[in-house]
Amino acid sequence: MTSPAAAVSKPRGAAARFEHEYAAYRRSKRIHVFLFGAAFVACVVAAGITAKFDLVTLFHGLPRTTEFLVKLVPPIALATFTRDVAEWYWDINRWLDSLLNTLLMAFLATVLGTAIGGFLSFFAARNLARHYATYWVMRRVLEIARTVPDIVWALLFIIAFGIGPLAGILAITMHTIGAQGKLFAEVNENISALPIDGIRAAGGSWFEEIRFAVLPQVIPNYLSYTFWRLELNVRSATIVGFVGAGGIGHDLFTSIQLLYFGDAGAILLIIVATIMIIDMMSEKFRHSAIGKASFSH
Repeated sequence: MTSPAAAVSKPRGAAARFEHEYAAYRRSKRIHVFLFGAAFVACVVAAGITAKFDLVTLFHGLPRTTEFLVKLVPPIALATFTRDVAEWYWDINRWLDSLLNTLLMAFLATVLGTAIGGFLSFFAARNLARHYATYWVMRRVLEIARTVPDIVWALLFIIAFGIGPLAGILAITMHTIGAQGKLFAEVNENISALPIDGIRAAGGSWFEEIRFAVLPQVIPNYLSYTFWRLELNVRSATIVGFVGAGGIGHDLFTSIQLLYFGDAGAILLIIVATIMIIDMMSEKFRHSAIGKASFSH
């Protein structure tokens, strides 16, 4: 028969052992955090040295940046405000036509890239891919598509198809496939497995799993990432215009090359205003699509 003292000593011994293990775990955790922090600081220092990041140089160079920004806006007087702005935007019709081309490039590339990347994301999600080889290969394909900069894709397609919007659309599409495929795959991996198990138990096919178990859970995130990608693609469509892919980027690059700072400033304001409008419209559309009421003021 176990004595009362022995019965009491067993819980105390278990508690002491637990406290010892927990203390060892905390020490290990602190060591890992310290090592990670040290490695992070070392990487930041190494990056700063490699990039020759100098606060003194930054402080002395900032005024010159301001001088460049000031050159982008010509003198505008209040008494002649309308005339000065009209002279600033002297070529507004051609710039708006180029902007329309840029928006259409970005929109088409977003639609194509999101559709293809969204389809491939189902094979790049570990919980949906039936074979690990399919998952591994698809992840590498998406990495290649998004790792190569869109301006490099544009140069490749310009060599193949010539100067024009087609090269820009294909370049942005390739980058969008890689980016959307990765983002959508991560969304797919975070869904609840219960609806999928239900479809499988009922004898449903893989496509029925995607249609009835996956898509209802991921559509809101898909919409958010798609609208965000559209904004990025407008910027990308502007950049690929620097290498001859058409759009307003070509006009901006030409203005900068010829040192027409006023024209460059006018074009930049058009681009910024366009992005702001797209952001506001996409927010309203996304809230409407997911059944979320807009904020009222």
